[in-house]
Amino acid sequence: MSGLISRYEELLASGELRPDPEQRAAVQALARVQQAFDRRKGTGFFRRLTGKVEPVRGVYMWGGVGRGKSMLMDLFYETLTIDAKRRTHFHAFMLEVHQRIRKEREKEAGDPIAPVAAEIAEEVRCLAFDEMVVNNSADAMIMSRLYRSLIVDHGVTIVTTSNRPPHDLYKDGLNREHFLPFIDLIETELNVVELNGPTDYRLDRIGGMESWHCPIGDAATAQVRELFFRMTDFAPEDAEHVPSAELDLGGGRSLHVPKSLKGVAVFSFKRLCTEARGASDYLAIARAYHTVIIVGIPQMDKEMRNEAARFVTLIDALYENRVKLFATAAVEPEELYPAGDGAFEFERTISRLKEMQSADYMALGHGEEA
Repeated sequence: MSGLISRYEELLASGELRPDPEQRAAVQALARVQQAFDRRKGTGFFRRLTGKVEPVRGVYMWGGVGRGKSMLMDLFYETLTIDAKRRTHFHAFMLEVHQRIRKEREKEAGDPIAPVAAEIAEEVRCLAFDEMVVNNSADAMIMSRLYRSLIVDHGVTIVTTSNRPPHDLYKDGLNREHFLPFIDLIETELNVVELNGPTDYRLDRIGGMESWHCPIGDAATAQVRELFFRMTDFAPEDAEHVPSAELDLGGGRSLHVPKSLKGVAVFSFKRLCTEARGASDYLAIARAYHTVIIVGIPQMDKEMRNEAARFVTLIDALYENRVKLFATAAVEPEELYPAGDGAFEFERTISRLKEMQSADYMALGHGEEA
């Protein structure tokens, strides 16, 4: 019995987890990875002698928000008994890959993909990714070649979570035909496991907490802070070390995300709506994160018509991609922009903000049609 199965059974017996057939199937798939690594122990001499080792087949675990993907990944990684392992958010890893590629190109040594893959393979035997998502052409163009080299040439095992099935990755993306070999690679080289049962455990975890908190102040801040830690399982006592991220907006532009973990992002209204931003920026956020927390939303007067217009575009992007929104604001949605250019059109945003607080909306999966 693998360490993962033992730990999973303990959590079921203690009542910390409920029986869930799809979760159990995912546990068994992940346990097979652990068992294969256990069987490989002692093959180090053979690998040094031949330069080859039988690869361990990885897992692509996909499903809606709150179905337990991150929890199972936590258990898998904690109980995986190899040293050469790494757990990282997929977006952060791809930013690192681009940096490695740039360094290789500075050497003017030809194609940089092969040496970058070899370098990564020297560091890890198992790469565990949270939230595989592809939202820019730069990532899409290199992924097929990079991951084929990692998996096929170097025997690196990939275990990843995603909110989408493989065939929906980079859907409708620019030059998607160049990305299709990567989808074929996933379906050929990884076990694809659906974790999409009827229960949203993350909604259970937030326990009916309100999503709109006003007025702005310590009480509202405490509520969204608690929400963030419940959604991400990050220890509150370690709040100073919550990871940040740089979200690629395309065209060489990026957006700093002050808090970014397990598909949850925290932004200030100032960063999102007082700076010059357009629909494509907000769409990148909506595709990258299933939950967005916005703090410090002010009541906007007629002098803030540009900020109000950007806020409308932001909410449209979040709503259309079924992103869960939590916020601290000066006033209730109905009072956010009572007068000024576009105030009439703002009424649709008010309606969407109210709907986004509903249980029915909260139960939708990321990107799912209402």
